[in-house]
Amino acid sequence: MKFLSEYRDAQIAKAVIERIKAEATQRWCLMEVCGGQTHTIVRQGIDELLEDAIEMIHGPGCPVCVTPLEQIDKALLIAARPEVLFTSFGDMLRVPGSDCDLQQVRARGGDVRIVYSPLDALALAQRNPTKEVVFFAVGFETTAPANAMAVWRARELGVKNFSVLVSHVTVPPAITAIMEAPDNRVQGFLAAGHVCAVMGWTEYEPLAAKYQVPIVVTGFEPVDILEGMLLVVRQLEAGRHEVENQYVRSVRREGTPAARVTVDRVFELGNRKWRGIGEIPMSGLKLRDEFAAFDAEVKFGVQDLTVEEPAECRAGDVLTGRLKPPKCSAFGTRCTPEHPLGALMVSAEGACAAYYHIGRYRPEATGAAT
Repeated sequence: MKFLSEYRDAQIAKAVIERIKAEATQRWCLMEVCGGQTHTIVRQGIDELLEDAIEMIHGPGCPVCVTPLEQIDKALLIAARPEVLFTSFGDMLRVPGSDCDLQQVRARGGDVRIVYSPLDALALAQRNPTKEVVFFAVGFETTAPANAMAVWRARELGVKNFSVLVSHVTVPPAITAIMEAPDNRVQGFLAAGHVCAVMGWTEYEPLAAKYQVPIVVTGFEPVDILEGMLLVVRQLEAGRHEVENQYVRSVRREGTPAARVTVDRVFELGNRKWRGIGEIPMSGLKLRDEFAAFDAEVKFGVQDLTVEEPAECRAGDVLTGRLKPPKCSAFGTRCTPEHPLGALMVSAEGACAAYYHIGRYRPEATGAAT
């Protein structure tokens, strides 16, 4: 398949690896800001193949993983109400809250359903007028246009029994928080191609200039990621700090203007908490006042709920690159996909899940609970 098979070609990948090794004069610390990229890197062993030239630090690029515990608890409270039909993408159902997860709420009789689009949830609201249908709107900028469209359409159709529990976050403020952390070691970023397909990369340009850090928009296949690494290394070796686009087959500088307009009509920036990290100013999306009737937090009175993150789950350290998953004392022992302490172990894009499922540093494989 064109534009896919060649980006998985082993010979092309090997050639790019050799170029990176030849051009890197020191070991550079790079961060990928996408959980999908993390899984490719770990599954293909890219970080191990390049460990002498590059240290990969896994960033907060999994939308499920960065959703804070209190937002999960809000979802659980709403989903347990008898008048509610709660909808979500499937990857949220096993994310643990303080006492249970959405799957357990469903097992106890809650009407919790998996949908493939927020417009599917809106259609459920139209077919079930006696139910309050709620959609769990989670994600980075990638999923924001579809969620915005669902809210816009609900108002347009006059559907009053539909609302969204918003937990959207945005990437640029996270990069700012990482670069301004006193213990930051990141020298270059691989930016998520799907986010930039929507938003473009103009917001990254002032960050690259301010922090003097290369940012390369990158795809998700092995050759994509390796080419992105090579472009970052070349910038670092030359002392440059610019935004470049490796993912030219899908991303333009301006992104997708129609999608951006849709998001701006419905959402505005606001402060947002991130799991294990805390509140990052102006890092999230919230509904504009004119769409307050579709805000599930307000409708069900859970907007003031606050919850402390569990101390044993070191999600914040993993999400900010301070800790590799196997170095967590609970990894593979008290925290497994069957009994997770946090979202990073159950999400399809979680760094802990990536390490666990590939069998890297499992206690039974190494002889020690690392």
